[in-house]
Amino acid sequence: MTLNNYFFFFLLLIVINYGCSLYSFSGSSIPKSAQTVFIEDIQNKTSLSNPELAQLMTESLNNYILTETKLKTTTENSDLVFSGEITKYTISPISINAQDNASQNRLLIEVEIVYENINDSLTNFNKKFSNYIDFNSTDDFINIENELNKLVVDKLVEDIFYSSFSNW
Repeated sequence: MTLNNYFFFFLLLIVINYGCSLYSFSGSSIPKSAQTVFIEDIQNKTSLSNPELAQLMTESLNNYILTETKLKTTTENSDLVFSGEITKYTISPISINAQDNASQNRLLIEVEIVYENINDSLTNFNKKFSNYIDFNSTDDFINIENELNKLVVDKLVEDIFYSSFSNW
C-alpha cells in the first residue's frame, strides 16, 4: 500500500467513526446523564375500554424503553419518569356502504403522557398521543379487541419513545 492509500483508509475510518457517534441505529438520543427510568402505572380514565388496556400500555412502554436503551428501571430517584393516563377509547364508523351501514370501523386510543427528565427540565413535556386502527365492521370486536389494542398501543409507544428521545 502506498502512503496515499494509508491516508485514504485512515480518513475513511475517521469519517465512519465520527458518523456513528452522532446517531444511534434507533434514531434515539438518550440523555447522557440518565441511567435510570421509572414508568408509573398508566391510568385508564375512559369508561368503555378493556380493563387490561392500562396494564398493556404500561408494560409495552417499559419493555420498549428497556430493549431500545441501556436504561435500568427503578422506583426511587429515577433520572427519567413517565406517567400518564388513557384519555380516549372510541370505536366509530368510518366507511358507510350503499345500505347506510358501516363497512369499516375505527378504534382510536388517546393517551396523555408526562415525561420528566430530572437532570434537564427543558426536555420535559406533557403531551397527548393518539393512534388508531381500522377494522371491518363484520368482525366481532370482542374477538379481535386484544389484538387491535396491542397494535395501537405499539404505535403509541413508538410515538412516545421518539418524542422523548429524539433530537430531530
